[in-house]
Amino acid sequence: MTGAFSGNGDAVAARDGVPDIPIPLGPRHPNNVPMNLSKLFLSLITLAAAGAARGQADTAPPGSNQAPTKLDAVVVTDQLDQTRGLIQPSLGATSFIMDQQQILNLPQGADAPFSQVLLRAPGVAEDSAANGDLHVRGEHGNLQYRINDVLLPEGISGFGLELDPRFVQSMQLITGSLPAQYGFRTAGIVDIQTKTGGFDKGGAVSLYGGSYGTVRPSFEVGGSQDSLTYFADASVDHNQIGIENPTESARPVHDRTDQLKAFTYLSFVVDRTSRVTVMASASSSRFQVPDTPGLPAGESPDGNPWVPGTFDSSRLDERQDEDNTFAVATYQKAAGDLNLQVSAFGRGSSVHFIPDTPGDLYFDGVASDVKRSLASEGIQADASHGIGPSHTLRAGLELLDEHVAADSRTTVFPVDAGGNPTGPATPILGRSRLRARFAGIYLQDEWKLAGNLTLNAGFRADRFQSPGDTEGQLSPRVNLILEATETTTLHAGYARYFTPPPLEDVPASTLASFQGTSNASATTRDDPVRSERADYLDLGITQKLGQGLQLGLDAYSKRARNQLDDGLFGQTLILSAFNYARGEINGVEFSGSYARGGFSSYLNLAHSVGKGKDWSSSQFLFDPSRLAYVKDHWIFLDHDQALSGSFGASYLWKRPRGDTRVYVDLLYGTGLRTDLSEPDGTTIPNGGTVPAYSSFSIGGEQTLKLGRHRVWKVRLDIVNLADRSYELRNGTGVGVNAAQYGMRRAIFESASYAF
Repeated sequence: MTGAFSGNGDAVAARDGVPDIPIPLGPRHPNNVPMNLSKLFLSLITLAAAGAARGQADTAPPGSNQAPTKLDAVVVTDQLDQTRGLIQPSLGATSFIMDQQQILNLPQGADAPFSQVLLRAPGVAEDSAANGDLHVRGEHGNLQYRINDVLLPEGISGFGLELDPRFVQSMQLITGSLPAQYGFRTAGIVDIQTKTGGFDKGGAVSLYGGSYGTVRPSFEVGGSQDSLTYFADASVDHNQIGIENPTESARPVHDRTDQLKAFTYLSFVVDRTSRVTVMASASSSRFQVPDTPGLPAGESPDGNPWVPGTFDSSRLDERQDEDNTFAVATYQKAAGDLNLQVSAFGRGSSVHFIPDTPGDLYFDGVASDVKRSLASEGIQADASHGIGPSHTLRAGLELLDEHVAADSRTTVFPVDAGGNPTGPATPILGRSRLRARFAGIYLQDEWKLAGNLTLNAGFRADRFQSPGDTEGQLSPRVNLILEATETTTLHAGYARYFTPPPLEDVPASTLASFQGTSNASATTRDDPVRSERADYLDLGITQKLGQGLQLGLDAYSKRARNQLDDGLFGQTLILSAFNYARGEINGVEFSGSYARGGFSSYLNLAHSVGKGKDWSSSQFLFDPSRLAYVKDHWIFLDHDQALSGSFGASYLWKRPRGDTRVYVDLLYGTGLRTDLSEPDGTTIPNGGTVPAYSSFSIGGEQTLKLGRHRVWKVRLDIVNLADRSYELRNGTGVGVNAAQYGMRRAIFESASYAF
């Protein structure tokens, strides 16, 4: 489950007669929906047709009228999947791998939120589980998602988890000193290999439900016909705990969610050395924002003092809606001594925070209706070329164009110099449009210095063009992998990173609009959010001990300028980005796994310390006294957690009439950061922590085989068996606007039928 990848470098492929691919950059739809995907996909089909003609010519003798030999699409797909792995190996980086069976050993199995799957990897700390807000190696976000090695452009931050473990064949989290092919988001690479249909023929229907009114029907289907393989799945989810409970009560107030997710994969084998694949996904989520009873009220919307009993904070009706779509078309070629993969992708994402205007004015003095939408499109090309027995060259490029539209209607009071309302509330409209272009190219060489020693060295050049500014960097990367013995592998690496700010999280400056209102900022400085530049060192060892036991130890250190961070400021649940002028993160990770027969287990422990100094952008988000303190003092990052741990064990009894699976699971954390009040009245931002916590879960699954691939399956999951009330956030800390508690004890059951 864990270890350093060294790669084999035996790349084989070819590109004879492959035409160039035109990349049209035509007009966009007025609503910022990408319009170039169809043109790019037609280009890929043209390329595939050229490969098909060549492939058919190669399968018949010259001058023969004999029909070409029919291909076994499943066998060719397997060969191309293996070849694709040679294009982008994680040479020298630290990789945690989890396959479909291991996902079933986790609480809720394939019905778990994707963030909960990632939470079982080393160095991952939990935050808001409902929105997938994870912290990898002491960073806030900065994760890059890839599906079948193709970059997935990020969406607007929010609570909708559009990725579903149901379509995952295997997943790996790649961290550490990353090879040159990985850019833009570098805290971790989540690389998902999807089910394809070629090896997952048939289908399944399932009904999952239980505590918190959870009802989740789902289905999946896959198969192959001639040269086409396909897979699709969809699910609908309804429950009463969509976002973390802001109180320690067993049941949150006003926390219903309804979510729809769908994914499809198509693959067409052109010939023995090439194929075209298409992936598409859509998700739509509706959330109620949970209420905190007993909050003190202030002024009414007409500016008059609140009358006791006229409004209750447990009756607030704030909501958030999210929609996400993406589509990817890919052409892959593998023949001779060249591997090539070219992809075109597009993505749309939107989030809408809907306030309870009268209620929010009572309790916050401001009510913000905010809608952000993002549209992005791009291309990615990667290639590897084997040169003799010692060298494998790899090169590639990524181009991404993003548009963000932000519209708001903020209702505020006019106030006097003392901050007291002087009249009824009035709305202020806001509108902004941002566009950014990302470009990156890389070149690297995997050099086998000796039979057991590999050097992977290269560089990447990145360029980020945003409104009013252009930034770029040339970043060297080098990793050394030593297979000291058949059971011991060591790796060491250095990487220079360039991380542009997430465009969708860059706050629009509204200082002038809100002067003299209840939403005025006490700080008037607003420097632009900058790209982060960092030096990263990583050193690790993987050791196999006996049959089935593997241990890993990894240490890392990062030094950054313009350290990026995100937080929730004000009323809405939409993130805003800012910089620390300087940042540093240090940590060490231990991982272990043991598997023998039907038994498997893992243990991960990670220690991390992340600090920053001097808020150097978006200063209007902060109080002047806190801004002055951080100017001269290092503080912990709000997502810093000193110790994070996860443990799991399972046993699978295989029987002719049906398998039985049982598991146990444990999560542990020493707590995220909170403000610390000193005896002299000084408040240190992020100076304290919430209490340490743990959550223990158990479950089991029973299958009944009916013959001819027909299987009934029933499952039981008990999450947080001891019903512990534990706090993830207490409402204080930098960029923290509400308390958050983990899920109390919950019991879920499912029944599914596979055919």
